[in-house]
Amino acid sequence: MSPWIVSDELWDRLEPLLPQRERRFRYPGRKALPDREVLCGILYVLHTGIQWEYLPQELGFGSGMTCWRRLRDWNEAGVWQRLHEVLLAELNAASRLDWSRCVVDSSHVRAFKRGSHTGPSPVDRGRAGSKHHLITDGHGTPLAVLLTGGNRNDVTQLLPLLDAIPPVRGRVGRPRRKPDSLFADRGYDHDIYRDQVRERGIVPAIARRGTRHGTYRWVIERSFAWLHGFRRLRIRWERRADIHEAFLKLACCLITHRQLDSLC
Repeated sequence: MSPWIVSDELWDRLEPLLPQRERRFRYPGRKALPDREVLCGILYVLHTGIQWEYLPQELGFGSGMTCWRRLRDWNEAGVWQRLHEVLLAELNAASRLDWSRCVVDSSHVRAFKRGSHTGPSPVDRGRAGSKHHLITDGHGTPLAVLLTGGNRNDVTQLLPLLDAIPPVRGRVGRPRRKPDSLFADRGYDHDIYRDQVRERGIVPAIARRGTRHGTYRWVIERSFAWLHGFRRLRIRWERRADIHEAFLKLACCLITHRQLDSLC
Protein backbone atom coordinates (compact mmCIF):
# COMPACT_ATOMS: atom_id res chain seq x y z
CA MET A 1 0.00 0.00 0.00
CA SER A 2 1.27 3.47 -0.86
CA PRO A 3 2.47 5.37 2.24
CA TRP A 4 0.07 8.25 1.56
CA ILE A 5 -2.99 6.00 1.66
CA VAL A 6 -4.69 6.38 5.05
CA SER A 7 -5.14 3.00 6.72
CA ASP A 8 -8.40 2.10 8.42
CA GLU A 9 -6.62 1.82 11.78
CA LEU A 10 -5.22 5.35 11.56
CA TRP A 11 -8.47 6.80 10.25
CA ASP A 12 -10.50 5.25 13.08
CA ARG A 13 -8.31 7.08 15.59
CA LEU A 14 -8.22 10.37 13.68
CA GLU A 15 -11.80 10.83 12.47
CA PRO A 16 -13.35 11.54 15.92
CA LEU A 17 -10.76 14.30 16.47
CA LEU A 18 -11.51 16.27 13.29
CA PRO A 19 -13.60 19.45 13.71
CA GLN A 20 -17.07 19.30 12.19
CA ARG A 21 -17.81 21.85 9.48
CA GLU A 22 -21.10 23.73 9.72
CA ARG A 23 -23.48 22.88 6.92
CA ARG A 24 -24.77 25.84 4.91
CA PHE A 25 -28.38 25.47 3.76
CA ARG A 26 -29.13 28.71 1.94
CA TYR A 27 -25.96 28.91 -0.16
CA PRO A 28 -24.41 25.46 0.19
CA GLY A 29 -21.96 25.85 -2.72
CA ARG A 30 -19.93 22.91 -3.90
CA LYS A 31 -19.82 19.80 -1.76
CA ALA A 32 -16.68 19.70 0.35
CA LEU A 33 -14.13 17.02 -0.47
CA PRO A 34 -14.15 14.18 2.11
CA ASP A 35 -11.60 14.63 4.87
CA ARG A 36 -10.01 11.23 4.28
CA GLU A 37 -9.22 12.03 0.65
CA VAL A 38 -7.77 15.42 1.64
CA LEU A 39 -5.61 13.74 4.28
CA CYS A 40 -4.23 11.43 1.59
CA GLY A 41 -3.21 14.54 -0.37
CA ILE A 42 -1.49 16.01 2.69
CA LEU A 43 0.38 12.75 3.26
CA TYR A 44 1.38 12.69 -0.43
CA VAL A 45 3.03 16.10 -0.03
CA LEU A 46 4.67 15.06 3.26
CA HIS A 47 6.12 11.85 1.81
CA THR A 48 7.19 13.10 -1.63
CA GLY A 49 8.08 16.74 -0.86
CA ILE A 50 6.13 17.93 -3.93
CA GLN A 51 4.95 21.54 -4.03
CA TRP A 52 1.26 22.14 -3.29
CA GLU A 53 0.48 23.49 -6.76
CA TYR A 54 1.81 20.31 -8.39
CA LEU A 55 -0.34 17.91 -6.36
CA PRO A 56 -1.79 15.45 -8.93
CA GLN A 57 -5.58 15.94 -8.80
CA GLU A 58 -6.16 12.83 -10.90
CA LEU A 59 -5.36 10.80 -7.75
CA GLY A 60 -8.49 12.23 -6.11
CA PHE A 61 -6.76 14.41 -3.51
CA GLY A 62 -8.38 17.67 -4.58
CA SER A 63 -6.43 20.86 -5.19
CA GLY A 64 -3.26 21.71 -3.34
CA MET A 65 -4.92 24.79 -1.83
CA THR A 66 -7.74 22.64 -0.41
CA CYS A 67 -5.20 20.33 1.26
CA TRP A 68 -3.21 23.32 2.52
CA ARG A 69 -6.26 24.90 4.12
CA ARG A 70 -7.32 21.67 5.85
CA LEU A 71 -3.78 21.16 7.17
CA ARG A 72 -3.81 24.71 8.54
CA ASP A 73 -7.28 24.41 10.08
CA TRP A 74 -6.64 21.00 11.64
CA ASN A 75 -3.38 22.22 13.12
CA GLU A 76 -5.09 25.28 14.61
CA ALA A 77 -7.74 22.98 16.10
CA GLY A 78 -5.02 20.91 17.78
CA VAL A 79 -5.87 17.74 15.87
CA TRP A 80 -2.29 16.52 15.45
CA GLN A 81 -1.45 17.12 19.12
CA ARG A 82 -4.52 15.19 20.29
CA LEU A 83 -3.85 12.36 17.83
CA HIS A 84 -0.29 12.09 19.14
CA GLU A 85 -1.59 11.88 22.71
CA VAL A 86 -4.05 9.13 21.74
CA LEU A 87 -1.29 7.10 20.10
CA LEU A 88 1.10 7.60 23.03
CA ALA A 89 -1.62 6.46 25.44
CA GLU A 90 -2.08 3.23 23.47
CA LEU A 91 1.66 2.58 23.49
CA ASN A 92 1.79 3.32 27.20
CA ALA A 93 -1.09 0.92 27.88
CA ALA A 94 0.89 -1.78 26.05
CA SER A 95 4.02 -0.98 28.12
CA ARG A 96 5.88 0.06 24.97
CA LEU A 97 7.08 3.45 26.21
CA ASP A 98 10.46 3.45 27.96
CA TRP A 99 10.09 6.01 30.75
CA SER A 100 13.41 5.02 32.32
CA ARG A 101 15.16 7.52 30.03
CA CYS A 102 14.52 10.12 27.35
CA VAL A 103 16.91 11.52 24.73
CA VAL A 104 17.05 15.05 23.29
CA ASP A 105 18.83 16.55 20.28
CA SER A 106 18.25 18.90 17.34
CA SER A 107 18.72 18.85 13.58
CA HIS A 108 19.20 21.72 11.15
CA VAL A 109 17.25 22.13 7.91
CA ARG A 110 17.68 24.83 5.29
CA ALA A 111 14.83 27.36 4.85
CA PHE A 112 14.89 28.67 1.28
CA LYS A 113 11.90 31.01 1.72
CA ARG A 114 12.95 32.28 5.16
CA GLY A 115 9.94 33.39 7.24
CA SER A 116 9.38 33.16 10.97
CA HIS A 117 11.41 30.74 13.11
CA THR A 118 14.40 30.97 10.80
CA GLY A 119 17.87 32.38 11.33
CA PRO A 120 21.45 32.31 10.04
CA SER A 121 22.78 28.83 10.62
CA PRO A 122 26.28 28.51 12.13
CA VAL A 123 26.65 25.07 10.48
CA ASP A 124 25.55 26.15 6.98
CA ARG A 125 27.67 29.23 6.20
CA GLY A 126 25.11 31.59 7.69
CA ARG A 127 22.33 30.57 5.32
CA ALA A 128 18.77 30.85 6.58
CA GLY A 129 17.60 27.72 8.32
CA SER A 130 15.47 26.23 11.06
CA LYS A 131 16.04 23.65 13.77
CA HIS A 132 13.94 20.64 14.67
CA HIS A 133 14.25 20.00 18.41
CA LEU A 134 13.13 16.49 19.38
CA ILE A 135 12.71 14.53 22.58
CA THR A 136 12.04 10.79 22.51
CA ASP A 137 11.62 7.96 24.97
CA GLY A 138 14.27 5.27 25.36
CA HIS A 139 12.97 3.42 22.29
CA GLY A 140 13.06 6.49 20.04
CA THR A 141 9.32 7.21 20.03
CA PRO A 142 8.76 10.98 19.64
CA LEU A 143 7.33 12.62 22.75
CA ALA A 144 7.48 16.24 21.60
CA VAL A 145 8.98 18.35 18.81
CA LEU A 146 9.70 22.09 18.57
CA LEU A 147 10.68 24.43 15.73
CA THR A 148 13.11 27.35 16.15
CA GLY A 149 15.49 29.45 14.10
CA GLY A 150 18.70 27.87 12.89
CA ASN A 151 20.79 30.12 15.14
CA ARG A 152 19.07 29.10 18.37
CA ASN A 153 21.31 27.32 20.87
CA ASP A 154 20.20 23.75 21.55
CA VAL A 155 20.31 24.06 25.33
CA THR A 156 17.75 26.89 25.34
CA GLN A 157 15.10 24.40 24.18
CA LEU A 158 15.88 21.72 26.77
CA LEU A 159 13.29 22.84 29.33
CA PRO A 160 10.66 23.80 26.71
CA LEU A 161 10.98 20.27 25.29
CA LEU A 162 10.39 18.74 28.73
CA ASP A 163 7.40 21.04 29.20
CA ALA A 164 6.03 20.03 25.79
CA ILE A 165 5.73 16.35 26.76
CA PRO A 166 1.97 15.80 27.05
CA PRO A 167 0.35 13.97 29.97
CA VAL A 168 0.34 10.37 28.72
CA ARG A 169 -2.53 8.20 29.87
CA GLY A 170 -3.10 4.51 29.33
CA ARG A 171 -2.02 3.13 32.72
CA VAL A 172 -3.62 3.04 36.15
CA GLY A 173 -2.94 6.20 38.12
CA ARG A 174 -2.11 9.74 37.15
CA PRO A 175 -0.97 10.48 33.58
CA ARG A 176 2.78 10.47 33.21
CA ARG A 177 4.74 13.28 31.57
CA LYS A 178 8.33 13.00 32.77
CA PRO A 179 11.00 10.29 32.40
CA ASP A 180 13.37 9.08 35.09
CA SER A 181 16.54 10.31 33.36
CA LEU A 182 17.53 12.54 30.44
CA PHE A 183 20.38 11.86 27.99
CA ALA A 184 21.92 14.60 25.86
CA ASP A 185 25.17 15.35 24.04
CA ARG A 186 27.83 17.98 24.77
CA GLY A 187 25.73 20.77 23.27
CA TYR A 188 23.60 20.70 26.42
CA ASP A 189 26.58 20.85 28.81
CA HIS A 190 25.52 23.62 31.24
CA ASP A 191 25.37 23.07 34.99
CA ILE A 192 22.52 25.56 35.39
CA TYR A 193 20.32 23.43 33.18
CA ARG A 194 21.45 20.26 34.93
CA ASP A 195 20.22 21.74 38.20
CA GLN A 196 16.90 22.74 36.65
CA VAL A 197 16.43 19.23 35.28
CA ARG A 198 17.15 17.77 38.73
CA GLU A 199 14.58 20.14 40.28
CA ARG A 200 11.98 18.45 38.06
CA GLY A 201 12.83 15.07 39.53
CA ILE A 202 14.77 13.92 36.45
CA VAL A 203 18.36 12.63 36.57
CA PRO A 204 20.48 14.47 33.95
CA ALA A 205 22.94 12.32 31.97
CA ILE A 206 24.45 15.08 29.84
CA ALA A 207 27.90 14.59 28.29
CA ARG A 208 30.68 16.94 29.37
CA ARG A 209 32.75 18.93 26.90
CA GLY A 210 35.87 17.04 25.91
CA THR A 211 34.21 13.66 26.43
CA ARG A 212 32.24 11.31 24.20
CA HIS A 213 28.73 12.38 23.25
CA GLY A 214 26.92 9.65 25.18
CA THR A 215 25.70 6.06 25.10
CA TYR A 216 22.19 6.57 23.76
CA ARG A 217 22.90 9.12 21.03
CA TRP A 218 22.06 6.52 18.35
CA VAL A 219 18.45 6.46 19.58
CA ILE A 220 17.77 10.10 18.72
CA GLU A 221 19.79 9.88 15.50
CA ARG A 222 17.59 7.01 14.35
CA SER A 223 14.49 9.03 15.24
CA PHE A 224 15.73 11.95 13.14
CA ALA A 225 16.34 9.52 10.28
CA TRP A 226 12.70 8.44 10.59
CA LEU A 227 11.56 12.07 10.77
CA HIS A 228 13.57 13.23 7.77
CA GLY A 229 12.51 10.16 5.82
CA PHE A 230 9.54 12.40 5.04
CA ARG A 231 10.97 14.46 2.19
CA ARG A 232 8.94 17.56 2.99
CA LEU A 233 10.86 17.90 6.25
CA ARG A 234 14.37 17.72 4.75
CA ILE A 235 14.08 21.31 3.53
CA ARG A 236 11.72 23.91 4.92
CA TRP A 237 9.71 25.27 1.99
CA GLU A 238 6.99 26.92 4.08
CA ARG A 239 7.28 30.61 4.87
CA ARG A 240 4.70 30.19 7.63
CA ALA A 241 6.09 28.43 10.70
CA ASP A 242 2.71 26.94 11.69
CA ILE A 243 2.46 24.98 8.43
CA HIS A 244 5.93 23.48 8.88
CA GLU A 245 5.11 22.69 12.51
CA ALA A 246 1.94 20.95 11.33
CA PHE A 247 4.02 18.71 9.07
CA LEU A 248 6.40 18.02 11.97
CA LYS A 249 3.61 17.00 14.34
CA LEU A 250 1.90 14.90 11.69
CA ALA A 251 5.19 13.08 11.00
CA CYS A 252 5.61 12.36 14.72
CA CYS A 253 2.09 10.91 14.75
CA LEU A 254 2.92 8.64 11.82
CA ILE A 255 6.14 7.43 13.46
CA THR A 256 4.25 6.71 16.69
CA HIS A 257 1.55 4.89 14.73
CA ARG A 258 4.23 2.68 13.15
CA GLN A 259 5.29 1.67 16.65
CA LEU A 260 1.72 0.58 17.32
CA ASP A 261 1.64 -1.41 14.07
CA SER A 262 4.71 -3.31 15.24
CA LEU A 263 2.66 -4.67 18.14
CA CYS A 264 0.34 -6.52 15.77
